[in-house]
Formats: sequence, structure tokens, C-alpha cells
Amino acid sequence: MDTDAKIALSEATLDPRDWSQVRALSHRIVDDAVDRLSTVRDRPVWREVPGAVREALTAPVPRTPTPLAEVYQDVLDNVTAYPMGNTHPRFWAWYMGAGNYTGALGEFLAAVDGSNLGGGNHAAALMDRQVVDWLKEIVGFPAGASGTLVSGGSMANLIGLAVARNAKAGPDVRERGVAALAAPLRYYGSDQLHACHRKAVEVLGLGNQALRRIPTDRHLRIDIAALREAIAEDRAAGMAPACIIATAGTVNTGAIDDLDALADVAAGEGLWFHVDGCIGALLALSPEHHHLVAGLERADSVALDPHKWLHAPFEAGCALIRDAGAHRGTFAVTPEYLQSTSRGLAAGDWLYEFGLQTTRGFRALKIWMALREHGTDAFGRLIDQNIAQARHLAALIDEEPALERLAPVTVNIVCFRYRPRPMDADAVRALNTEIMLRLQEEGIAALSDTTVNGEHCLRVAIANHRTRTADLDLLVHEILRIGSDLTGG
Repeated sequence: MDTDAKIALSEATLDPRDWSQVRALSHRIVDDAVDRLSTVRDRPVWREVPGAVREALTAPVPRTPTPLAEVYQDVLDNVTAYPMGNTHPRFWAWYMGAGNYTGALGEFLAAVDGSNLGGGNHAAALMDRQVVDWLKEIVGFPAGASGTLVSGGSMANLIGLAVARNAKAGPDVRERGVAALAAPLRYYGSDQLHACHRKAVEVLGLGNQALRRIPTDRHLRIDIAALREAIAEDRAAGMAPACIIATAGTVNTGAIDDLDALADVAAGEGLWFHVDGCIGALLALSPEHHHLVAGLERADSVALDPHKWLHAPFEAGCALIRDAGAHRGTFAVTPEYLQSTSRGLAAGDWLYEFGLQTTRGFRALKIWMALREHGTDAFGRLIDQNIAQARHLAALIDEEPALERLAPVTVNIVCFRYRPRPMDADAVRALNTEIMLRLQEEGIAALSDTTVNGEHCLRVAIANHRTRTADLDLLVHEILRIGSDLTGG
């Protein structure tokens, strides 16, 4: 054996010695995945993870090899058998998309491709820009606007609020820090604002007190008059109003602020206008309900989530910024090891200059493939379908004396409770919490709970392309059954 051959045998790799075995197992994995999704309705929505599985998932770090087939069997036994459940048609907890198989294939292909989307001159980076361009077009942003794919809504909102801070700060806070501010900045959002905004202003060095929560009206939208009053009050106190955060779909009830009115206030006051559209921005695709987000196209920045109503597999968020220069100026750093060249691999855009991550996964492919396969019209119709299903559920609740709806149904979130007779708040909460837990533990449905106007309630968020009207009929039937059992009829 010659020297080169001996070296080749002695040098290690993670590639398999027998690709044919990997090919066979890979085919089995795909077959199993198709079986799981095609029969998802036949399984419980959720199952408690048994003690033996929990114990297996505390095993120490492996030091020696295990055959891949055995590794995969462990995955089947200990992970895929006990999923969160959001691919199931009766999963309505919190606010999730239901994924799609084409997107899952895209995720696999992206992983095989292995590209780092920090930037560079290669096709994956170009596709990333194309998907951002598509999302800009969907929300009505100009072609010259900027954007970046991120992990989800929390990061997308942080990106938008960071650009707002730097644009409205006055001094160069990148160089001098927030201590250089002449006056404390103020951000404004409704009292229904998502908790990620508090995290964002804290991370930006502004502190929780910089985020002023404005009361909402009876539809749980930000009160415009109260907002104007707060801005005037802060100016008089020597503060520096900087940004209005509109919510296009609150996480509690799906309420949508009056975006056009807020855009007018922001323009009149010289404030940055950010829209948290992680729940509702994609209503722009809806044939019947796109008017609910009129004014979205006037925003300075928008946060949205393709892993919700575009059903991209987790995780996939996007921050869009109207002023591309302000966006890049907030994050760009050009170290000596990432210099651009006129040709070759480093001739492309450095995508890391538009966010916090230098290393970024190839998130675009799973979004691109599903949009190409189905077209945006199909996603718009699915959005309308979910809204119609929510209204069907609301009608069932309104017709049932033992059920009580606690909030308007603006889009696809329904808040209600089981209350067959007068009882105190603690008793109602305990009863409804137990109903929610039993629905989960019996594998019937997954819903969450929340508090609206001080009242505890169950919450159904229908952002699921597999849900059918019959599933909601079943939900009401099972809530009444469990509730009757718990209260003695």
C-alpha cells in the first residue's frame, strides 16, 4: 500500500464508511416521517413523558460510538413519541404554526448544504435575500427597504427596536453608549404588548421604565387619545419620545391596533413607527381580511414570523426595516478577517451586518420551497380559513349557556371559560385550569390559558392548516363533558 493510501486510511472523518447503509436508513427515516404526518390525526395531541424516558434523557455524554440505526431508534423511542404536538390539528396552545412537510425537506436540504448565512457570494445567500424581498413585497414595503431572517418574533422585534433607538438617539450610541443620551428615550405600546418588548428595551440598555404601556379600548386596541397624552406628558417632563410599537395581533386576543392612526401619530410626533406583526402581519395575504392591517406598509420597521401563518418549521422570523442605511448602520462591523473582494467567495453581501449573528443558519430554503410549491394565494386562503374557524368556535360558545366568551374575536384567537353557574374567581380559575389539563392529558386537544381584563380564561389560537371545523365541535363537546364531570353535572 502506498503512503498516500495509508494516510487516507488513518485520517478520521465523520462521513460513514458505508454510504449504502446510510442511504437505506435515510429512506426509512423519510418513510417514518411521512407516516407520522399523514396519520397525525390518529394520535393524541400530547402525551406526558414517562419517567423512563426522562431518565434516558439525563444520560451522561457518550464517549464511544453507537451505530446510527440504534441512535435513530432512541430518537423514535424518546423524542418523536412525545412531541410538543403543534403539528396536530387540535393543537391550539399559545400561538404556533403547524409546520409543513416541504419546509421540513427544506430544513434537511439546508443542513446538508451546510451554508453559513453570515454572507458571501453563494446561492444560499442570494436565496436569503430573495425571501426577504418576497416578505417586503407581502407587507407593502418598497424594494429598497432592508430586512433579515432571524430566529423568531422576539429577535425580529429586538432588531427593529434597536434600529429605532439608534435612529432617534441623537448621539452615536454605538460608540458612546446610552449614557450619552441627552434625555431618556421613551417607547410606547399598548398594555397588551408582548413580553419580548420588555426584554428588548432592557437589552438595549434603556430599562423597563423606557417602555410606557398605554391603556386599551374595549376592543383591546391601544387608546390613541391616551397615547397622545402620554407623549405630551413625557415631552413636558424632559423625556425623549422615540418609538411607537403597534401590535398587529396581540398575543392574548389577536386584537389589532389601528395602524393607520398610529402611523399618523408617529409622523406628526417625529417618532419611529414599529409594528409587531408576528401574529397578524401576514393578514396582508388574506383575500378577506387584509384590510385589518391597513397602514402596515407605512411602518418604519415590521417584525413577522414565517413559522406562524406561513407554517415554516421552527424557527423562522424576519425583521424588515424601511431605511436600509439605518438598518446596516445599527449592526455593521467590518473586521479584517471579513473584508469584501471584487470577485470570489467574499464578493457577496455580508448578511451578518444586518443583525447580531455572524453565524446564521440557512433559514430561507424552507420558506422558499413552501412558497414556491403552494404560492402565497394558498396561504392567504388558509388564513381566512382559520379566521372562519375561530368565528365558528365563538358562535358555539355564545350559544352554550355554560360557556362564556371574554373578548372579541378579531382574527383567530378565542378567549372563553366554562362557567355553568355563578362562582367566585378562584373557583372559576381552578375549574378551567383543570379542564385545560385534562384535555391535554387525555390527548384530546392542547389549548392554553391567559388573563383578559383581569379575568382568567381558556385561549384557543387557531393557526393550524390541519384544523377542521369538526375538531372545534369536538372541543366544545369535550369541554362540556369534562366540566360536567368536575362539577357533578
